[in-house]
Amino acid sequence: MSMSPYPRRQVLGVAAGAAAAAALPLAAPAEAGAAEQAGEPADARTADEQAASPWVPVPDPVPVPLDSLYDNDGIDTAAARGGDFDGSGYTFPGEELPAGRIVVDGIPFDFPAATAGARNNVVALGQRVDLPRGRYLSAVFLTSGSYGNAAGTATVHYADGTTSTAGLSGGDWYAVGGPLSAPYRYQPDGGKDAHSVGIGTCEVWLDPQREAVALTLPVTGPAEAGRTALHVFALSLQPVAQGRALALREARSTHSLLDETGAQSVEATVVNAGTVTILAGDHVSVRVDVPGARTVQPARIRRLDPGEQARVRVGIRSRTGTAPGTARDGTVSVRGRGTQVAASHATLTLGTADYQPTETSLAGHRAPYWFNDAKFGIFIHWGVYSVPAWAPVGVQYAEWYWDQMQDPNNPTYAHHRDTYGADFAYDDFIPRFTAEKFDPRAWVELFRDAGAQYHVLTSKHHEGFALWDTKVSDRNAVRLGPKRDLVKELFEASRRYTPELHRGLYFSMPEWFNPDSPWMGHAPRNPYTLDPLPYTGYTAGKDFVRDYQAPQLLELIHGYDPEIIWCDIGGDNDSVHVLAEYFNHAKNRARPIDVTVNDRSGIGFHDYTTPEYTTYADTVVAKWEASRGLDPRSYGYNRETPDDAYMTTEEVVHSLVDIVSKNGNFLLDIGPRADGTIPQVMQTRLRETGAWLAVNGEAVYGTTYWSRMPQLGDDLRFTVRTDEAFYIHSLTEPGARLTVEAPVPVRTGDRVTMLGHDRPLTWTTADGALVIDVPAAARRAGRHAWVFKVEWHA
Repeated sequence: MSMSPYPRRQVLGVAAGAAAAAALPLAAPAEAGAAEQAGEPADARTADEQAASPWVPVPDPVPVPLDSLYDNDGIDTAAARGGDFDGSGYTFPGEELPAGRIVVDGIPFDFPAATAGARNNVVALGQRVDLPRGRYLSAVFLTSGSYGNAAGTATVHYADGTTSTAGLSGGDWYAVGGPLSAPYRYQPDGGKDAHSVGIGTCEVWLDPQREAVALTLPVTGPAEAGRTALHVFALSLQPVAQGRALALREARSTHSLLDETGAQSVEATVVNAGTVTILAGDHVSVRVDVPGARTVQPARIRRLDPGEQARVRVGIRSRTGTAPGTARDGTVSVRGRGTQVAASHATLTLGTADYQPTETSLAGHRAPYWFNDAKFGIFIHWGVYSVPAWAPVGVQYAEWYWDQMQDPNNPTYAHHRDTYGADFAYDDFIPRFTAEKFDPRAWVELFRDAGAQYHVLTSKHHEGFALWDTKVSDRNAVRLGPKRDLVKELFEASRRYTPELHRGLYFSMPEWFNPDSPWMGHAPRNPYTLDPLPYTGYTAGKDFVRDYQAPQLLELIHGYDPEIIWCDIGGDNDSVHVLAEYFNHAKNRARPIDVTVNDRSGIGFHDYTTPEYTTYADTVVAKWEASRGLDPRSYGYNRETPDDAYMTTEEVVHSLVDIVSKNGNFLLDIGPRADGTIPQVMQTRLRETGAWLAVNGEAVYGTTYWSRMPQLGDDLRFTVRTDEAFYIHSLTEPGARLTVEAPVPVRTGDRVTMLGHDRPLTWTTADGALVIDVPAAARRAGRHAWVFKVEWHA
């Protein structure tokens, strides 16, 4: 494993202190509680009045000028230089960015122009932004971070003197991509750095029942070299509509298919921009009208509370004679009660033509729906490094043993010399990598019992030792070491005994010491004498990419049908050709499969991003997957790690819940021993996690993030099952009452339970909070995380 750059992403910040009245029944708190006890509708209007109320238009977003606050010049042009975005002299290229009134994801912004010497963004240092006085659903920002992902807490000020707080974030400009991006940045010396940079969106929810008057930006670092800072370029406010109202955003075609019908999916976001809850009786549906295709599966929305968002999927099917890949102008529309409520015009691509070896063509690919729903996978780091299996505990990756033993200042250098001798080469470990106790059936059944939905095996790590029968090199597990095709055995066992699991393969793009392209700058050598050593099983003289790297990836694609290719490191590659072949092979099979690739193949395109041993403070809208080992700082097995240093089951569960609440998947790694056995402590942790998921999995699998906030404080996380239920995850054992000071979407008639207890719980709303009575029996029934389900009935 290797730390990758910060991912391309869009961040959704949320108002953690927003008043619950935005989604809770629209009555004064005391009246709401009284209505709850009486079993009456808790909205301010009666049920009949709500049913009779018409749709109202959604007010246009309001751009807020920030000119007077701009304090940083981060956008240059070739003719007008002198800016310094990040404190190191780098800037955005103004030629590649728009200026003036622009529209991003359906929201208008006033974006600053690149003018010589002019400042064009605000570095968040606690400035106060005065707002046009009004009632708003949200504030949408265009942001970037310099020197990393930047985040902080903003404060919204209301006319009545009250405040609410909100997370405001910006993804690292050097990796964010986002809706506004450029293919290069200007260097301090006036040249171009050919690496994409970008600006993303961050949406902060406000309380629409209070008049907002100002917003105070977070306090982050100044724009200095090596220091993370949050930059704000533009701000727009979305006013609330007084009544029943829906807005439509981000309508776009995808190459994804809906499982139910096999129809092509068109996605859109529907926002309840009004003050009335959308219920099943409103008959809200979303459909597509486009020449050359027809809607075969409209999306339906049965429950959407004020301020809530729903990402919907509409199924369309191309008409006879429409060639795959045809682009047509169409309309995505929302209807309710027989009336068109909202519409968005978009250019839609009908069907999926074969992918071409270009990033433009690959960009149409998305992470499959099964991957979005799976949430939990098992990573397996297994290779020659599993023999020495050594690193300072909690400090270094054990799988990096060979590289670390090259450095006289690294503890591995002395450890190897003292343990094995200065003449013992790394490749001398290969015969000791035996896998004699490898039981692939036991492995995959353990993964299933852990509640995982997919597994990813290291087919080849940076050491260049392949675990399959590669034909382009004898440096593999069939010719050497185990004398077995370990990839084949694992995949065959998975297909036979756990067919419900999805199968993936990790692949390191470079190799540390491959003689034809040594990532570390030299071929194998004795680190103590610097004498050259052979690269066992490999014959030098190849074009590394054309004759070796790409053919190996294609062997895996055609020979093993992985549903995930998890690349690492990047570097020299032919990924546009390889991935085009991967996607075409998957979709053109007799039985097509949905496949996916991460962000480390060495090109800009990816389906999802992959932070490791870290997570995020806010929801990341672009799909992501966090990985880490059960070990405190290693993916490969480290024999030095004591059992009590591994993640506890509680830590695994808390990590999973936290990641899922922010739109991520959790890829949890185990490191088997060289003989193929999985340490008992790892097995125990996985089985205990599976026991928790057996009870609480419905709040994890197939859920999505809450558009308002992923968490409240340190202890509460939220997930949503669209149209069905809302889940509150308490990471600490609750007391006799659980108070959730957040705008929980709950109404009279809804049923509240705790998973694993399942008896209805008494609840009320008071002072903008949901209060749940938690009997002792329910508290005893939970463990690690207590999950409360708000089942929507009204």
